[in-house]
Amino acid sequence: MELDKFDIAILRALQRDARLSLQELGKQVGLTSSPCWNRIKRMEDAGVIEGYSVRINPEKIGLAETVILHVTIDSHSDEALFEFGKALQEIPEVLEAFLVSGDYDYYIRVAVEGTRDYERFLRERLYKIPGIRNSKSSFVLRRLKQSQLPLRQANVV
Repeated sequence: MELDKFDIAILRALQRDARLSLQELGKQVGLTSSPCWNRIKRMEDAGVIEGYSVRINPEKIGLAETVILHVTIDSHSDEALFEFGKALQEIPEVLEAFLVSGDYDYYIRVAVEGTRDYERFLRERLYKIPGIRNSKSSFVLRRLKQSQLPLRQANVV
């Protein structure tokens, strides 16, 4: 899908605050409500906008620890990769999972209450998935940056 400067402006504004009214959004991007709505709908239909969500402070709900887990699996067949990914989808503590190149097969970001909760997660959830060869865990000490997609003029036609 080709995006113009108004589409990019709409995406920037929605990334900052997806609860903007159409009137406020229109003011910010220099369009009236109707063209804003049409552009949003077009971007939703094209899959550019995948959905809307709320950012929750994990510490405020008792999930104070973030762990980055590096995992290697035994088999790299399409079926093994699919099944491992499917199993990760079912684990609520898993926030993100990436199939990567390099020394490990997966980088997985996990939210837990603390070290005992992480041990429970490993024992009751992760290590129940067949085919894990090895894993390495790194506790996040501090989040230095949390950002959204960079929308630059280079994204515009």
